[in-house]
Amino acid sequence: MLRKSAALAIATLMGLMGPAGMARATAGQVAHAQIEWRACGGEGDPAGMECGALDVPVDWSQPRGERISLELVRLPATEPARRIGSVLGVPGGPGRNGVDDLKLAAADLTELRRRFDLVGYRPRSTLWSTIAPESCWQPGTALHDPRDREDFEAMAASMAEAFETCREDDSTGLFAHLDALSIARDMDAIRRALGEERLSFMANSFGGVVAAAYIRLFPQRIRAMYLDGVINQTEGWPTVHLVTAAGVEQALGRFGRWCAATPACALHGEDAARAWRELVRGADREPIPVTSQQHGEGELTGWHLRNFGFVPDPGPGHSRWVTLAENVVKARRGDGSGFADFALGNTRVWAMPAMLAMSCGDGRGYTGWAQVREYRRDVREVAPSFVGAAFDSLGCSGWTEPVANPARRLDVRGVPPMLGAGALEGDFPWTERFTRMVPGSVIVGYDGPGHVLYLMGKKCPIAHATAYLTELRLPAPGTVCPAE
Repeated sequence: MLRKSAALAIATLMGLMGPAGMARATAGQVAHAQIEWRACGGEGDPAGMECGALDVPVDWSQPRGERISLELVRLPATEPARRIGSVLGVPGGPGRNGVDDLKLAAADLTELRRRFDLVGYRPRSTLWSTIAPESCWQPGTALHDPRDREDFEAMAASMAEAFETCREDDSTGLFAHLDALSIARDMDAIRRALGEERLSFMANSFGGVVAAAYIRLFPQRIRAMYLDGVINQTEGWPTVHLVTAAGVEQALGRFGRWCAATPACALHGEDAARAWRELVRGADREPIPVTSQQHGEGELTGWHLRNFGFVPDPGPGHSRWVTLAENVVKARRGDGSGFADFALGNTRVWAMPAMLAMSCGDGRGYTGWAQVREYRRDVREVAPSFVGAAFDSLGCSGWTEPVANPARRLDVRGVPPMLGAGALEGDFPWTERFTRMVPGSVIVGYDGPGHVLYLMGKKCPIAHATAYLTELRLPAPGTVCPAE
């Protein structure tokens, strides 16, 4: 069985906390209490980092019911006489910890910190990942590309049963309140507790879903918002997946060109992209049997490889693509071990109610077999090498709770222009689709691969983010940062 931490790590998008994390509000408690800051003092913490906590309702429609405690950290402005306000990080995942994000990025944000307090927090979804009942970590089914309507509906029914078991075993109530609207209300409670009339934000990756929810609820409370590699859920998850798939198809072409020019590539001397496609088509006809040290025996279909085999980011020194080519060569000989752990692990992780509950409330699931068929048709047009149903939407198809935050148009009247950033060989299309919703916004491109540039320490995007957040000054449209 996967450990909880391992499950979040496999999903990439990432001591147990007991009753101390939950409390019942008394009649006099309100959500805008002050935060009591204290020196953190943890090993490896950035100098001057302060720690605090804030209690918020589990269910914002029941403000005097059960409450949870959100962990916060702060790096106070180093030039307090010139302090502008606070910048709140909006982490991705779902399930990533904003406290860890701030610790990771602190050394690269020293210029921004001159004029701002930098604040990170541990979202309710991250808290949930530590207190979810053990039953919520049991996969509801073995995810696969459904053959037909009956197969899809059987998969959704199995997931519905797993979701219901998780909900019944969850004594915290969080299971049904992990949607982005709930998290956005937590963020505004943080704003009030910080004493800020308006906040500035740095959002990344899945944090775009939360950023959009905050815009929807509290547009007048936004001073500025920097968006780095964020997805635009307001267009609907099928569109998010199509944009992603189109980018992966382009990355496959880059992989082929790199391999043709690189003797160290195990597929050098042949068409590497074609070799990948042939491997996948072969696995569609005859799955590759594998034995995973973590997950036991299984088999890799073409759907497994398309979803969890290809690596669009080449990695430092193209190290990931070196490994990818070697794994393709082995898999052609019947040895799929290079793909086994990650592929089989993800088919389990994305069928775990604990993992899926962090985003199913944001409308991530397929609405029915007709939508699956429509998506398959559309993805074949934009990414013919990566066809098939999206794994995360399959898992959420059995969601038993109301969809609290469905995809719908975002009203951006009165919202200030925003700055986006994205890697031209990666997440640029995601961010571009978000920023173009807000008139006057600009996106800076990074001429290379990557995802969430400020957490990667990329100096040029960070400099633009600092100038924008500090002076509310946007760079010229079409600005591109050179690869570092």
